[in-house]
Amino acid sequence: MNGSFFTPSDIFVNKSIPTIVESWFIPLDILVIICTILVIVLAIFFLCLIILDKTCHTIPMMLITNSCLSELIFSINLLIAGIFSIKNDLKRLEYEDSFCIFRCYMGYSACGIMNYSYLLQALYRYIIVIYPTRLFYQSRKIQILLIFITWIIGFLYPIVFISTNEIIYNVDNQICYLPFRFTFSIIYAAHCIYIIPVTLIIFIYYKLVRYVHQMSKHVKHSNALFRAQKQLKMIRRIVILVMILLTLGIPDTLFIILSFVNSEPIYNLRIDVIFIGISLIFVIIALFQFTDPLKTSLIKRIKRRSNIVVARLG
Repeated sequence: MNGSFFTPSDIFVNKSIPTIVESWFIPLDILVIICTILVIVLAIFFLCLIILDKTCHTIPMMLITNSCLSELIFSINLLIAGIFSIKNDLKRLEYEDSFCIFRCYMGYSACGIMNYSYLLQALYRYIIVIYPTRLFYQSRKIQILLIFITWIIGFLYPIVFISTNEIIYNVDNQICYLPFRFTFSIIYAAHCIYIIPVTLIIFIYYKLVRYVHQMSKHVKHSNALFRAQKQLKMIRRIVILVMILLTLGIPDTLFIILSFVNSEPIYNLRIDVIFIGISLIFVIIALFQFTDPLKTSLIKRIKRRSNIVVARLG
């Protein structure tokens, strides 16, 4: 046999074979890596602020910490995927490493956990307003239990399509993923990641809006009405966070729809990943902007350092 041909055994042993690399692949890979590194640095910084400041050791901040931690894990996984992609693109190789499917699994898990973390925040605010006397449901133990349950769900639900070997390696996008086809798995994944948590968040917001509206008709200038309006404002901020994710997730939704009626674009996942990276930056910044105790803690530390510097100069 001519030596220029691969035998089946050669292909099995060596998966590193030449592939086509477009000129825009490398800049896109670099942009994904920069975005994820920025998110990781900010998430770690915010987590350190929460840990070090005792005024942040509250139940609402515990739920914020959960969101921050889930976004950190999701960003780390995306960074590793970006490094793997740029490595293959620079070498112009098609190579599926042994952790490719695991990265895909962690991506689906972390994304689901992140969205459910926002649901827990909205649910807690709802309980405070609607059931203010039921302190058991507002307790730290119950919130930790709910966080634990969402993490279990996040790690378990992808097993359905992982165990059926539906995750494949896409050489054009240098990533392992669940193919966008009209199948049970893709519909199931979409419901677990987005549809269920987002629908529940919107439903909670709608219910609380109606509750506050009805309360304002009967009660004027009461502490209960003020608290309800404050919690409604917090849930509105959570809705904004989710809307950022959904808006920048439009390409992903569009590609799924296109795959149902036709074939998906060749490089859809590369475009999808960059939109995810950008959305994570907006979300982590918005999370900081919407969390007053976090901003207060940062301002307090900046003022303390500036006072120390002034004292030393004096």
